[in-house]
Amino acid sequence: MQAPVPIVLTISGFDPGSGAGATADLKTIAAHGCYGVSCLTALTVQNTHGVYRVEPVSPKTVKETLDAIAGDFEVAAVRVGMLGSGEAATSVADALERYRWPNVVLDPILKSSSGAELLAPAGVEVLVNRLFPLAVIVTPNVLEAGALTGSAVGAVEQMSLAAKRLQGMKARNVVITGGHLPENTDLLMLEGGKEHQFTLPKVESGAVHGTGCAFATSIACSLALGRDLAESVRAAKQFVHDAIASAYPIGKGRGPMNHLFRMK
Repeated sequence: MQAPVPIVLTISGFDPGSGAGATADLKTIAAHGCYGVSCLTALTVQNTHGVYRVEPVSPKTVKETLDAIAGDFEVAAVRVGMLGSGEAATSVADALERYRWPNVVLDPILKSSSGAELLAPAGVEVLVNRLFPLAVIVTPNVLEAGALTGSAVGAVEQMSLAAKRLQGMKARNVVITGGHLPENTDLLMLEGGKEHQFTLPKVESGAVHGTGCAFATSIACSLALGRDLAESVRAAKQFVHDAIASAYPIGKGRGPMNHLFRMK
């Protein structure tokens, strides 16, 4: 029997502080009126000050978790985040090919905001060669887009060029987020070359941990609810903006946004 609300799967790591990763994604999914299921790819030792250690989940466990989910749930969208290792990335790619879940949103997480490496070169190779073609949209920030294309991305014009380069690497649709830039503009490049730009006032806040996770998961939820890509990206940007603006102090470092601000 089909669930009364869309089921959204997050494939991501575990953040003990719930500002990013699977537990944060589940909050975002609930905030969009969807039901969240999850597959962990890595455990992390971290807090609001940074990531101290990463322990990848075994590829066998990742495979069996995704098989169990596929055998029981009608998944309407998938957010792929932190992969943890090349082996886990391969298990994820195998499952996406096997089950052909719709609306796969790929968030290419390479490093934490504190600079910790979160995916080895072997994993990046799987990310590009196998996961890019399986995703309906890829959602790097400007730093990730620069790392993936080998060119610095520091302005909207460079975002457009980087998006085209990523499409040349078999990404179908690309949105590059510009929260690191003064303009706070996100650039969406659709298949066929149509471009959209989305700009909102920048919120000056220390509560920006996990913004990329929330953005990608919000897109997945909107797609699961039947919205098109451009509207899903626009709505995701607004969601992240409002979640940052309504955040309250958690921890002593870079705190999380308020994923559940709509529940006030």
